[in-house]
Amino acid sequence: MLSAAVQILAFALALLGVLGATVATLLPNWKVSVNAWSSIMTPISQMQGLWADCVWYSSGVFSCTMKDSVLSLPPSLQMMRAGMVLCCVVAAFGLCLGSLGLKCTRWGGSQRAKGHTAMAAGGCFVLASLLCLVPAALFTNEVITAFLTTDLPDSSKYQPGGALCVTFIAAGFLLAGGVIFCLSCPGSRSAGPDIDYIKV
Repeated sequence: MLSAAVQILAFALALLGVLGATVATLLPNWKVSVNAWSSIMTPISQMQGLWADCVWYSSGVFSCTMKDSVLSLPPSLQMMRAGMVLCCVVAAFGLCLGSLGLKCTRWGGSQRAKGHTAMAAGGCFVLASLLCLVPAALFTNEVITAFLTTDLPDSSKYQPGGALCVTFIAAGFLLAGGVIFCLSCPGSRSAGPDIDYIKV
């Protein structure tokens, strides 16, 4: 029963990771403009994401421009897009496998088959966490490098936005869920007691 409870915990962590990665992929605030040294009296916030660039005026108007042309985007941004989309797809597939590998469910076959399925689900979650972590790290590095460039005006500088924080947290949830799933499999323990349990 303890192993089943651990698997449920891992599934819940992975589910939070999938939701976080999906939300972060769609959010437009991967980087936010810095106006701390600006002389503009009317406050304005400029945000850039993977799919759209948005502007939030002090009057409350929120306007977004979609990045429709894929060929006009930088190769790094295209790679980050692909990484986040693959992360969501792989993690969703891992959830499907994880639901079959849970010991507390009746579907999924025998306990040995459930163990193999849970191991595959854990591998999907770990892979999804890497696919989520790499784009976030590269994007953060680009933002910080551009911010530290002294020849850029302050109005053209950006800082990491809230979507990057959500991305890192989602990657952590996916990694934790994947590792716990893999460690909860019967193959990670001694074979004798598990074989007797499977035959019951």
